[in-house]
Amino acid sequence: MFDHYYAVIMAGGGGTRLWPLSRQAQPKQMLRFLEERSLFEISVERLEGIFPPDRILVVTVEDQAKILHEQCPSIPIENFLLEPMPRGTASVIGLAGIALKQRDPEAVMAVLTSDHFIGNEEGFRDILTTAFEVAVDGYLVTLGISPTYAATGYGYIQQGNLIRKYREHEVFRAIRFKEKPDTEQALAMLMSGNHSWNSGMFVWRVDKILGEIAQQMPDLSRKLDEIAFVWGTVNQDQVLEQLWKSIRPVTIDYGIMENAENVSVIPVENLQWNDVGSWDSLFAVMSRDTNGNIIMGGQHIGLETKNSLVYGSQENRLIVTIGLNDLVVVDTGDVLLICHKDQAQKVRQIVSQLEDDKLNYA
Repeated sequence: MFDHYYAVIMAGGGGTRLWPLSRQAQPKQMLRFLEERSLFEISVERLEGIFPPDRILVVTVEDQAKILHEQCPSIPIENFLLEPMPRGTASVIGLAGIALKQRDPEAVMAVLTSDHFIGNEEGFRDILTTAFEVAVDGYLVTLGISPTYAATGYGYIQQGNLIRKYREHEVFRAIRFKEKPDTEQALAMLMSGNHSWNSGMFVWRVDKILGEIAQQMPDLSRKLDEIAFVWGTVNQDQVLEQLWKSIRPVTIDYGIMENAENVSVIPVENLQWNDVGSWDSLFAVMSRDTNGNIIMGGQHIGLETKNSLVYGSQENRLIVTIGLNDLVVVDTGDVLLICHKDQAQKVRQIVSQLEDDKLNYA
């Protein structure tokens, strides 16, 4: 059934909101801070039963490819597609699309993330099976997460009319995408009952998504055609490098999904999904002690410390906290971060400042 079904894992991101643990040289998908496995390893292993290693492609950048392949050596090295530089998810998906089209003209592509937490892995595999059937029927499938609170850090998808049930899942037309709303908008969408969080995961036939790119992003499509012409030849890397830097960075949501035809959404409940995008998000996925604290690595002694996260990278360094409440403390040896949980999303602003100032801590 799945002979033409391929997973494309996007693994080139920087994870700046988990700085200073996540850095450019070792972003969050490589880190083993949740378990003994990295988020990338977990992302690959939960595909077992649907995608054998030879039908898993990883799109990343050269600096990260070596470590990712060492973590999952079962994936053939030729299945690692290297972006010369990040250019947004539309170009990532286009690059994977032309590679798959040459390999299998009937390919169906599941675009997946390398750095999200999914507690219900069996449920996730069930959704991927359903999404394959919907995609074969010609739909661009988005995997939505049924919202549990008025989140302002996620994008939203508005559901339209019911298309029909596939297996046990209702599939709706997607009629609007809304990026990271303010609190009032998020609350209204939560109360409406017809919005899903945008998980950033999609399933579609390769010919369908490449057709949409040709129609809506003709400049990108022309460049992809030129790259496809030399794909697998000695000129591949040179042409890819030359053309890639001229691509305008655009996300697939803005570039394609907002105006595409036949877009569907499958709202999913009980996946225990979290994008693990910031330090405060870890409180939803990690176990806490009797005081509500998450203590990671190093040595820690706490007095009257509650609902806080303390991370230490050095076994011989003691971190002592007294009277803390709702704080994040991260000590990586060269950087000490202290912030309130409610301010954790602003870490990315610090990373931007470090990059602007050309300080070697990002």
